[in-house]
Amino acid sequence: MASGPGGGPASAGRPGKPRTEAPHSAARTTGPTGTTGTPATGAGTGTGTNTPAPPDTPTAVLTPIPAPDEAPDGAPSGVPAGTPSDPSDGKAAKAERSKKAKRHKRTGWRRIIPTWRMVLGSFLLGTLLLFGLFFLGYYLVPIPAANELATKQSNVYLYADGSQLARDGTVNRENVTLAQISKEAQHAVLAAEDRDFYSESAIDPKAMLRAAWNTATGKGKQSGSTITQQYVKNYYLGQEQTVTRKAKEFFISIKLDRQVTKDHILEGYLNTSFFGRSAYGIQAAAQAYYGVDADELTAAQGAYLASLLNAPSSYDVIAHPENKKAAVARWNYVLDGMVKEGWLTESERAKAEFPTPKQTVTSTGMSGQRGYLVEAVKQYLDESGVIDEETLRQGGYRITTTLQKSKQNAFIKAVDDKVMDQLDKKNRKVDNYVRVGGVSIDPKTGKVLAMYGGIDFTKQYYNNATRRDYQVGSTFKPFVFTSAVQHDSATQSGFPITPNTIYDGTNRRPVQGWSGAAYAPENEDQVSYGDVTVRQATDKSVNSVYAQMAVDVGPQRVEQTAIDLGLPKDTPDMEPYPSIALGTATASVLDMAEAYATLANHGKHGTYTLVAKITKDGEEINLPKQNVEQAVTREAADTTTSVLRSVVQSGTATEALAAGRPAAGKTGTAEEDQAAWFAGYTPDLATVVSVMGQDPKTGAHKSLYGAMGLPRINGGGAPAQIWAQFTKDALKNKPVKDFDLELQEGADVIQVPPSQPADEPSTPDDQETDGSGGDTDGQTGGQDTGGSTPSTPGTDGGTTTGTDGGATSTPPATNGGTDDGGTTDGGDIGGGNGGTDDGGTTQGAGGNTAGTLSSTSSTSYTSSTSSTRRSSG
Repeated sequence: MASGPGGGPASAGRPGKPRTEAPHSAARTTGPTGTTGTPATGAGTGTGTNTPAPPDTPTAVLTPIPAPDEAPDGAPSGVPAGTPSDPSDGKAAKAERSKKAKRHKRTGWRRIIPTWRMVLGSFLLGTLLLFGLFFLGYYLVPIPAANELATKQSNVYLYADGSQLARDGTVNRENVTLAQISKEAQHAVLAAEDRDFYSESAIDPKAMLRAAWNTATGKGKQSGSTITQQYVKNYYLGQEQTVTRKAKEFFISIKLDRQVTKDHILEGYLNTSFFGRSAYGIQAAAQAYYGVDADELTAAQGAYLASLLNAPSSYDVIAHPENKKAAVARWNYVLDGMVKEGWLTESERAKAEFPTPKQTVTSTGMSGQRGYLVEAVKQYLDESGVIDEETLRQGGYRITTTLQKSKQNAFIKAVDDKVMDQLDKKNRKVDNYVRVGGVSIDPKTGKVLAMYGGIDFTKQYYNNATRRDYQVGSTFKPFVFTSAVQHDSATQSGFPITPNTIYDGTNRRPVQGWSGAAYAPENEDQVSYGDVTVRQATDKSVNSVYAQMAVDVGPQRVEQTAIDLGLPKDTPDMEPYPSIALGTATASVLDMAEAYATLANHGKHGTYTLVAKITKDGEEINLPKQNVEQAVTREAADTTTSVLRSVVQSGTATEALAAGRPAAGKTGTAEEDQAAWFAGYTPDLATVVSVMGQDPKTGAHKSLYGAMGLPRINGGGAPAQIWAQFTKDALKNKPVKDFDLELQEGADVIQVPPSQPADEPSTPDDQETDGSGGDTDGQTGGQDTGGSTPSTPGTDGGTTTGTDGGATSTPPATNGGTDDGGTTDGGDIGGGNGGTDDGGTTQGAGGNTAGTLSSTSSTSYTSSTSSTRRSSG
């Protein structure tokens, strides 16, 4: 079949109708007349005629034009075979191609849209770059050391019952282990900050989206960071908002998550987060808001503390009550989250009530007594070799003291009632000098149960309970007698020293048997007592007697006995001279309390202790073992106790009777009345109190004449009154216990006085005094001017003779060996016979006169005739 133009079949000719050519014929010929002719295409079924060409026009031989797809080999595509080659055709093709390229070039806004090739290329390049930067950052950013703030902790000081006493340090933080944080509190923090913490990676994009959504929908502002990231920020970096810090946080978080456990991270986060009220870490926060430890936090309390992490200051409903609605909403959100996560049941959630934090915040400063107590604990730890001061400053220690809060408060109240409330600092200048120190110790354990250091640590730095710059006065005298019994000492005349040994109590009597310089001490108010027993000399604190006794025993032995009882070897001014007996040593109140506790414990001494337990990071630190030793024999200690019982019953310390318990003690007064002491004890408690005079501006010691509106201050006054009130309150609800004493052999034997009696006791102006006391408060000399006879049953073993018809003398006292130290056979001054106030009726060879002896205390010693006052009782 013949093909028409374009490769289609040829049209069959029809008679009477001209043939129509297909458009776009491949070849045409034009005659001279312009008539167009169509060449034959080959045989067909129809016929047609061709217009003959003019005779003068050559006839071209026409051949069929092949279709483009049937072009002969070697011919250009789309060029009919046999067509002559034209160079202009190449240019036309180039032009056509250029025209097509121009049609594909985008214009307008389409130009800014990248092609898929560009997108794919950029994605691949960016991915490679990000991977490179990630691995570079992971390699270059190390896990640094913790920042200084994150490692700083306070030392926490606790009372014996675990309640907080004080904190020190610049940062209020106490690190605890995760086991020391209640599960409820842990879950509350997770519900508030990162509920998927244990299942997520260090960086959680979902958390960021969730935080953004919660913030946008009003469920509370949340951080997009995971707990791991927040911990890294708190512990390793800082709070600055910079790209560099965020980048470091990113890489460190990933590294840390691969190196430590989730529990470790959560523990660190809870210890470094800020909760407001200057509390860093959940333990400090638990104390600041609820006064409990972290392991005691309930779900409701934990939820509130977890809410604070979002806005520590704003959500404190005490400081900002106007924000309570928002705080409660956040609290509810946390609890609901705990229920959703299965950490809290629906019933527990329904019962939960908003736990309003406490109104008052426990002061973490050093005001009031806290500073004194903390400094005393530090001193104890340093001196005992447990922790030195520099190490302790690093913080992180949890120190449980032996101090009992109830007794501490009782001591403060007693001082306030008996001294501070009696001061008139505006109208009496001397009242500005008054200072008080006190310590109470359990005799059996050596534990310090209470300490009073001063009016306020922030106002007066010196701790009056531990300072060693005031004379102890006559409170030292019992150590002399203890040493005498301990060493079986005797007088210059060879008589063994017992409570009934008679000494010459004359004022300014030179001591005998001393090889050193002459020494003749004055008695208080320069009173002469004549011959007196040791018991009487102790009751009245006769200096001349005890100075002589110190020489009889040996000053070196006296000093060593004081050390054995508990005074430090390096106690200032404790020197082996006769004056040691008068209390020239400047031991501290704490030192004296330790020594008197040894007497109360029947001569057994154990170094005092202020610390019951100490831990750091949950690990307990070993404390020195307390080695209890028999410092002196029981007989030496108990016989001293029997003598000191008389001081309370009828001597200078009758104010101590107000404690309502069997008590023994000794008063003391330093030179110039710069300090007044009372050291006393019951079988359960040994307590020493001192009232001191000090200029608050210069620190100089000051006399206390006229303080509190009294002519003078002595140990039988304010110190004994404080002691009595404190002891009564401290032992309240405890059964009354009597002393169980074992006395030295011969303690109940009456000794015959010298054949030459001494004169009646006299005041410096030789005024007579009668048995009722007068200005000398019943200080009869105890001498026997009419001779004496040994004691017989039913009598006190002494005689009395009145030289002026009214004055009476007191016979030597005897000790009947009773457990309470009282006398049975012989009368004792001021009612030693059974503790009566009238002294009993005495009968001797000289007649049958009754001597009534005053038993009032030395607080009535108001004579001021002497301008010089020696240390005394």
